Amino acid sequence: MRLSTIWAAPVVVATLLLSHGAIPAEEINDYPTVARADYVYACMKANGETRRALEQCSCSIDVIASVIPYDRYVMAETVLRMAQVVGNLGTQFRSTEQSRTAVSDLRRAQAEAEVRCF
Repeated sequence: MRLSTIWAAPVVVATLLLSHGAIPAEEINDYPTVARADYVYACMKANGETRRALEQCSCSIDVIASVIPYDRYVMAETVLRMAQVVGNLGTQFRSTEQSRTAVSDLRRAQAEAEVRCF
């Protein structure tokens, strides 16, 4: 078998996948690097500043990113932070169905990450 034939097959497969609606990379990896780094930093502060914690926390944000899109993650994180505010503003964030659903989605993603990474 010729070398050019061996290399042609993967190129053909990749071309077919890209031309028939495969998910673009930017949709799969829509979490900015700084958001991932912030998560890993906070996770390591909570779980120990070890190499093992680094690996587990990195795995955790990867799992979360695979379960919920970044905009949903931002919404849930915002709700969690604003819900801590005392008074009417905090109540507004705690009381809407959309807020509760976003937080619930994040909690499910975190639970999945816990099972798979820790």
